[in-house]
Amino acid sequence: MGNLFRDIIFITLGALAYALSVTFLIIPNNLGDGGLTGISVILHYAFGWSPGIVNFILATIVILIGYRVLPRRNIFLTVLAAPLISLFIFITENNIEPLGDPLVSAIFAGFFGGIGTGLIFRTGSSMGGTSVIARMLHHTLGWDLTRTNFAFDAVVVLSGLFIIGTLNTMYTIILLFIGKKASDLIIEGLDPRKAVSVISTQAPEITDEVIRQMDTSATVFKGYGGYLKKEADMSYIIINKYQLMKLKRIINSVDDKAFVVIHDVRDVFGGSFSWGKK
Repeated sequence: MGNLFRDIIFITLGALAYALSVTFLIIPNNLGDGGLTGISVILHYAFGWSPGIVNFILATIVILIGYRVLPRRNIFLTVLAAPLISLFIFITENNIEPLGDPLVSAIFAGFFGGIGTGLIFRTGSSMGGTSVIARMLHHTLGWDLTRTNFAFDAVVVLSGLFIIGTLNTMYTIILLFIGKKASDLIIEGLDPRKAVSVISTQAPEITDEVIRQMDTSATVFKGYGGYLKKEADMSYIIINKYQLMKLKRIINSVDDKAFVVIHDVRDVFGGSFSWGKK
């Protein structure tokens, strides 16, 4: 129950942030957007229709058609998120003065809209737009989700060429790029992790030093070097990026000939990363 209440708070805040980015920054500065909101904004420019009402109608149709292919929890949260976005757009869509600088407006619209989108997606919900259509086509025709969703958004954005012009369409592409980065930041968190693979004949000793000096866990795998034709164990260690220099010093102090590979990690949970909670 506590998680559901938290998700509702996230969805409400996310819907508000996204809606305000549309009504305070996108529409007054004649910019576009992707998804159903982008269609609503274009129709507003072309015919003067309320973007809040149009977005609500389009989202309702999409959800009613696609409810069979979405998980039940996702449907519940989407039914909450999509009307909230439309409601917040509707009550704030009038009489907003433009900033006078479309580029700055695009940057901040992407930032705040991305934060709102990230908060919504973090709950496992969707915004009831082109992502639902993409999921339906994936379910019925086997189309790739990411490519289908990208294709729909590209069609919506490029259709704005005829309404807002080439320059503002390019600003819109900047807006979407920043929005994607901002939403990824919210979804993935502010503390990215690094996975470090250390191939060394002294991997167990390196692991012991890492555990002793850094208070984190490490795993040793048995390996075989294809080039030297010798056994060579591998230590696998997960750390945050601020610990990387210290780890390098530990590895070098034990085996300065160790082969080290460092990769970015999207998410980590369990193991030593849960010790603090325990």
